[in-house]
Order: sequence, then C-alpha cells, then structure tokens
Amino acid sequence: MTRVAVLVADTFEENELFYPYFRLQEEGFHVDLIGAEGDVAYKGKHGITAVSDYASKEVSVEDYDGVIIPGGYSPDQMRQCPETVQFVKGMNDKNKTIAAICHGPWMMISSCDLSGRTLTGFFSIKDDIVNAGAKYVDQEIMVDGNFITSRTPKDLPAFGKAIVESLK
Repeated sequence: MTRVAVLVADTFEENELFYPYFRLQEEGFHVDLIGAEGDVAYKGKHGITAVSDYASKEVSVEDYDGVIIPGGYSPDQMRQCPETVQFVKGMNDKNKTIAAICHGPWMMISSCDLSGRTLTGFFSIKDDIVNAGAKYVDQEIMVDGNFITSRTPKDLPAFGKAIVESLK
C-alpha cells in the first residue's frame, strides 16, 4: 500500500492540508498527519484543527512513499523542528515524492539541495527559492524530478493530480 505523510503545524492553510489528505485517501493511499509532536491538535489559519497521528521523531523515511508540505505559515513552524527537517531531507535523499504548495517550499529550502531545480510557490517566497539556488516559475504546477510544487489553493486540482501520478 502506498503511504504518504502530510506535515502539519500551527497556521497551516486548511485547504492545502485537507484537499490532498482526502484526495489521496480516495485513491486508496494510506495517509498520516505528521507533526513536531504526535496526537496534538494543530490550529489552521482559519481556526480548523488537525490532529497529528505521529511525531516526526516517531516515523521513518522507509515507512513512506511521499510527503506533502501544505502552506499557510506552517512551514516556518515545521522547519524549526530538527526531526521534521531530517525527515524531509531523508525523503529527498531517497528520491521520494516531495510535494509542497504555497509557502511549503520554505521547508524544502531548509531540508533539500535546490541547486539547479525549478520550483513554484506563493509569489512572496520567490526570492527565498531563488536564493536557495532554484529557478522560480509562476505556474500552477511544477514537477521537477521528485519535487512537485504549486502556488495557491486555486492550484489544488493540478497539485492533487500531479501527486497521484507521481505516487502510482
């Protein structure tokens, strides 16, 4: 069975977490919410909560085929947890699918070598992406090897489709 980790931290964008979470379950994938701590209710930007299934220190790269990094401002929280950074780095080291939307590439900047890669994301993090050595493009979906990136919730249909195609 295909297993996917969806990272969660406070101030996540609800649409960018729940849309892929349920979309991947519809495909028959096993999906876990991974936070800095396990069994914690993290609060989204609009007040909806999501409870983590596991802490990042409790999971292994070997257990998952892909990881999704929702946006909002949660990626700034996520990258403050060394175990979460190490998990995403390990996923990249194994060339597993890493999908990030909106501010999600912030987590990739902290955990992956982006030199020579092409990404998209929310327009305000363009400079961060470029300063990390990647090329920034303004389009709804960018697939570069094991990286899948999108800009905003309006790009979720293309984002979900690209993730499913990558994991099948």
